[in-house]
Amino acid sequence: MRARHPRYHNAPVAPFGDPDARLLIVGLAPGAHGANRTGRPFTGDHAGGLLYRALHETGFATRPESRAADDGLGLPGCRITNAVKCLPPQNRPTTREADRCNDYLAAELETLGARAVILALGAIAHRAVLVAYSLRQSAYRFGHDELHSLPNGRVLLDSYHCSRYNTQTGRLTERMFLDVLARARALAFGI
Repeated sequence: MRARHPRYHNAPVAPFGDPDARLLIVGLAPGAHGANRTGRPFTGDHAGGLLYRALHETGFATRPESRAADDGLGLPGCRITNAVKCLPPQNRPTTREADRCNDYLAAELETLGARAVILALGAIAHRAVLVAYSLRQSAYRFGHDELHSLPNGRVLLDSYHCSRYNTQTGRLTERMFLDVLARARALAFGI
């Protein structure tokens, strides 16, 4: 990718948002022409378009669009990260890659306050959170809008990933996604 697109970020993509976040969104991995290009999670691709519009509508983003890493967008009360920090081969993260990056996710989870909400976008992100907490997957089944109690009073809320495939097939509608984010806001802030 670096040879074909030398002006892209082409490096691990750091988390973005409020360091004191009550909501941590965990995605899969940087998209080839999204975060891998811009250096900011969910910026410059279809999934990011839906994510930032929904975050803005639910009060977690200062704007409905993320254009570039330096566009001034803020995420009050929210931070976004990925289970895999670098662009995976064929733009598809594997379990092995998620496991290799898991120490980074575990360290980030340690920075969250008590009663924080973790929103996993997709089964790979869900699994990565469980691995970071050394929890058995069989005790925490992934399902859209499913809620799970975690150590230290934190909770894990699941959503289908806001990918083009999921939205075009109707597996995830914008209303479904807004509802999950509204639930995350209520859980994070006791509203």
